[in-house]
Amino acid sequence: MQFLTKIKLLALDVDGVLTDGIIYYSPAGDAMKGFSARDGMGISLARAAGLKTALITGRRSPMVEQRAKDLHIDYVIQDAVRKLPAMEKLCSKVGFTMAEVAYMGDDLNDVELISQSGFGAAPCDACEEARRAAAFVSAYDGGHGALREFVEYILKNQGLWNGVLDTYLKGSSVLHQ
Repeated sequence: MQFLTKIKLLALDVDGVLTDGIIYYSPAGDAMKGFSARDGMGISLARAAGLKTALITGRRSPMVEQRAKDLHIDYVIQDAVRKLPAMEKLCSKVGFTMAEVAYMGDDLNDVELISQSGFGAAPCDACEEARRAAAFVSAYDGGHGALREFVEYILKNQGLWNGVLDTYLKGSSVLHQ
């Protein structure tokens, strides 16, 4: 899979990819989301391999900002009504092509970006249209290891997996969950 060696940016939807898509509300009306530590490690492994990382979401949330900060995400795009033009703008700004982007999304608003990225993916519980547009469909649901599987697949096919494991096993401080 030679095309995977071109991937330089791991871009991700949030709700339904980094989370299970469920939004909880406290009695005071505050929204809450749960993030998988396992998927967080996947992002850290991607970063350890030298990939840049981005979150792109149609919503705005302080929880997304905090999770991005905790995981040292390079770029965060919130309130993206149309994700493909937002990603194209980011790529133009930072010097990547769409062929260098691996993107995972789960719903109708992700289909265009999934199909136009260099390597599009979806969790197994994504809508049918997102799964059909994806070159890679995870065996796992969003928020439950889909992202981690996607990252491992990319890194193994880039020939970077063993080096990343060595970094992890030596206790690198770049790995966060």
